[in-house]
Amino acid sequence: MSIAIGVVGGLGLFLFGMQMMGAGLQKAAGKKLERIIEILTTNRFMGVLVGMLVTGVIQSSSATTVMVVGFVNAGIMKLTQAVGVIMGANIGTTITGQIVSMSIEDIAPISIGIGMIIWMTTKKDSRKTLAEIFIGLGILFLGMEFLKDALKPLRELEAFNTMMISLSHHPVLGVLVGFCLTFIVQSSSASIGMLIALASQGVLPLAAALPILYGDNIGTCTTALLSSIGASKNAKRAAIIHLAFNAVGTLLFVVVLTRPITALVTMWDPADVGRQIANAHTMFNLINVAVQFPFAFLLVKIAMWVVPDKDESTPVKLTKYIDDRILETPTIAIKSAVNEAINMGTLAKESLSAAMDGFFEGQFDKVKRTFELERDINTLEKVITDFLVKLSNRDILDTDRRYIDGLFNAINDIERIGDHADNIAELITTVNDNHIRFTDSSKNALLIMYNKTRSTYEMALKVLDKPDRAMIDEVIALEQELDQLQRDARKDHFARLNSNECSTESGVYYLEMVNNLERISDLSCNLAKMVSETVEIA
Repeated sequence: MSIAIGVVGGLGLFLFGMQMMGAGLQKAAGKKLERIIEILTTNRFMGVLVGMLVTGVIQSSSATTVMVVGFVNAGIMKLTQAVGVIMGANIGTTITGQIVSMSIEDIAPISIGIGMIIWMTTKKDSRKTLAEIFIGLGILFLGMEFLKDALKPLRELEAFNTMMISLSHHPVLGVLVGFCLTFIVQSSSASIGMLIALASQGVLPLAAALPILYGDNIGTCTTALLSSIGASKNAKRAAIIHLAFNAVGTLLFVVVLTRPITALVTMWDPADVGRQIANAHTMFNLINVAVQFPFAFLLVKIAMWVVPDKDESTPVKLTKYIDDRILETPTIAIKSAVNEAINMGTLAKESLSAAMDGFFEGQFDKVKRTFELERDINTLEKVITDFLVKLSNRDILDTDRRYIDGLFNAINDIERIGDHADNIAELITTVNDNHIRFTDSSKNALLIMYNKTRSTYEMALKVLDKPDRAMIDEVIALEQELDQLQRDARKDHFARLNSNECSTESGVYYLEMVNNLERISDLSCNLAKMVSETVEIA
């Protein structure tokens, strides 16, 4: 019982330390990690590098793969790109094994002490993040020490030693043990840590450790497989690719490469089985990627065969960039939320264009498109808001939290722009149904104001995508011009009324359209100001 309590406690500290260190590294990576989304659209080789980088930062290949499933489900990433990221994630996860295999446990109290000193003596986000990394690293090593101490009595148990020897002669059983172990703890890094802890106590020979290690790599696939339940076909295929990649690698190593790997890692560290296991883990993933990378298309074919296309219709998704699985990596999730907000903003722009272009072109059927888009905009507002609520509950920097708060306002402003476009469409419909006529001068004033409003809004969306100080200033200047255009439009209208050039009835609808356009420019200015107030712009 004391062994079990010690293992559970040590494993808990290990996982907590790894999670804390990963969260700190992710915050420290900041904007660099946000740019990952832009890189994802490039080739498969870049995908491998991205997978290595992200997993090295967040310290979890499972989280990276779940994120990949989310990207594929959202439609951001194709299966061919997902293959590379999944491969890279398997390499990135070896970093933790290498760290814990080093005999540097004495730094645990030093690392925790330094981290706590930094934490208590600063209020800056960047230094708090550094403190998290130090504290997380120290707790990780502390957990390893707990594990080693808890497992020490196993050296005296003859039955356990016999079982370990039997695993050396039955690799398939060892693979099954590794699979079950990782499935239970949901972390291949934790499983590798336990193997290294057992090896450090002299109770786990390398020959028994290798099959378990191979099984660990298959067990880590279960997280992505479970995450893909209820997702799109391509998302399920991404999870299958992860499983197929590790299953093929395990088969290759069990049948062909175990002896060469054993010889290599033993030659590098003859007396340290823990280091041998860590090096074998790294070699497994490096060789696995090198061998399977040229045949990635076969992994895609396997996934397509396991999850085939059917004739059944697939519902059209409004969202293009967000998926709850991406929340596993908050920094990247923030950029996904911004992209989705821009997607929503584009729909609002189309809604305004449908109304106004239909009016000027005399194609009133086009105006009806605005009413359809309004429903989509309202749906997107709810979905994005729900995503932002979940994101704000994650462990993120205070600066990111302020930006997310700003995004809440931005989403609301974009929805209101959609409402104003809908108002304009209703006014135009009423004007058409009642055969109300506008003068050429009033139409010309509306056209000038519409073009200026549209330009202001388009620029505000660009600012939301890529913050730029000069562009923000231009949006604010354009909004002020529109305020003046509104005043001029009202003044000219009353002049036309006094000279009996237009009717009172047409004037009511004309002024309402002018007011709605001016309100859209105000809300566009709000978007630019939100970026200015919440984003550090170089």
